[in-house]
Amino acid sequence: MGLFSASSVGSCIGKASLAVNTHEDTLAALIDQVRRTEPAYLDLVTARTDAEFEQAFDSLLEGVIVELESNCKQFEALDEDGLTSVLQIGLSRPGIVALRETHSNGHVDLTIEFQLGHRQRRILGEAKIYDGPAKHIKGLEQLLTRYTSGREGRGLLLAYVRKKGVSHLMESIRARMDTDLPLNQVGSTVTHDTLKWSFLSTHTHSCGDRLKVGHIACNICADKAL
Repeated sequence: MGLFSASSVGSCIGKASLAVNTHEDTLAALIDQVRRTEPAYLDLVTARTDAEFEQAFDSLLEGVIVELESNCKQFEALDEDGLTSVLQIGLSRPGIVALRETHSNGHVDLTIEFQLGHRQRRILGEAKIYDGPAKHIKGLEQLLTRYTSGREGRGLLLAYVRKKGVSHLMESIRARMDTDLPLNQVGSTVTHDTLKWSFLSTHTHSCGDRLKVGHIACNICADKAL
């Protein structure tokens, strides 16, 4: 008889097969749980193209913004830095590192690094409490001319709106930008597909590429009376 009998070999194979099946079942259950509780996060992990990634990130960002808006009374005392810190905490996930005031040719308000899948990505964000189109465009200037090298993904410019009429206020920014075409803006702005009251602009950057920026509204007006 050899060193191992046929029955012992079969037993080992059976145990190994059971272990593999158990591992696969556990992994499948975990993926199913993430799909049910964090679908946007799962989409980020599995994104293969820039378009898939941006769509998944927009959904993740929308969830955090909705939570911030729903609890705006608790955040009335916070300034831009405080509000962005809340956003930073809400965006953080395994493989997603959201940081405040990191250095990128200056101290950028929000840096989001994605260490997911086969490719690492990075988003830079600037945030302003709404105080008219001029202040918003100043934030855009900081983002495009100071912080962005051109290697990052679509830029992020957050507008925390504490005044009533967020829809009209964001439209006033769009109107100004579409008239003045600031920062080498290419054509008119376009309505954001996912995020309400938000829009996208395209700019010719110093790197030679055309870069997109998402102008994202966060309605934190605590006074809901008409």
